Amino acid sequence: MKYQKFGTTDFEVSRMGLGCMGMSGTYGPADDAESIATLHRAFDLGVNFIDTSASYGNGHNHELIRKALEGRRERIVIHSKSGSIRTADGGTRGGGSREYLTMVCERSLERLGLETLDIFCLSRVDPNVPIEESVGAMKRLVEQGKARYIALSEASPESIRRANAVHPIVSLQMEYSLWSREAENGNIEACREHGMGFMAYSVLGRGFLAGLFHAPSDLPEGDNRRNSPRFHDDGMDQSRKLQAEIEALAREKSATPAQVCLAWALAQGPEIIPIPGAKTRAHLEDDLAALELDLTPEDLHRLNALAPNEGALLPRGG
Repeated sequence: MKYQKFGTTDFEVSRMGLGCMGMSGTYGPADDAESIATLHRAFDLGVNFIDTSASYGNGHNHELIRKALEGRRERIVIHSKSGSIRTADGGTRGGGSREYLTMVCERSLERLGLETLDIFCLSRVDPNVPIEESVGAMKRLVEQGKARYIALSEASPESIRRANAVHPIVSLQMEYSLWSREAENGNIEACREHGMGFMAYSVLGRGFLAGLFHAPSDLPEGDNRRNSPRFHDDGMDQSRKLQAEIEALAREKSATPAQVCLAWALAQGPEIIPIPGAKTRAHLEDDLAALELDLTPEDLHRLNALAPNEGALLPRGG
């Protein structure tokens, strides 16, 4: 496993992390025993960076990770998001107030069995709370010893700059893949300006770009991807063409589509840490093999041409 310094922290993290959301039922049923075995396998293979959230499974994810960490805590860096306030209709709102952030940090510590969160991340910039106030509240949690570092998710370049004026922000988490390249429109560059890490989630297009399914009907009942507009809109024909081209390149490289997608993300810059989700050991091991896949400049050009982000700031290495 390769390691690197993460943002402005003193952590050396694995070149690829592990997203834990799927272990708490988001993409259909999950098996706790297999999820814990997957976490243990990740640790044994050198993965020391995991991503979770207070909202995953309404606390189930934190409690699952607590069990998996028994006897291994000192080796693992935990990035935990704040989640958002759930509304009666099943939606979300806000989540940027001092009261909410303090409450959810303390609850996360209790469920994870920790005294200090390694990295506490604001899940969404609250439109009703100035980013300076949210970051100020998180800064106080650092001062109180409840978090070592703070981070943002889904934040604009301007919010990143305003947040850093209050307290150092160590990373940004955002969707980034061959079919979702909005982060190239200033977000990644803002991270580079401030020495921040960039955590790329959904690099596999929620499994679609990895070829795990070709239509929503392929997914099991209870999988929330069945209801996602992304898999029902007019762009699906183009998405299937992208999927087919990734599969073709994978065959040429004697790799899997997932490995091609992850190798592409890794090639975009050293600050970019993919955090693919896996709830089975088989998927985990397939994903980690991407670290050994070398894509040539010609391969990268071919992939970038499949789904160009018009007008984007050019990413390093891509």
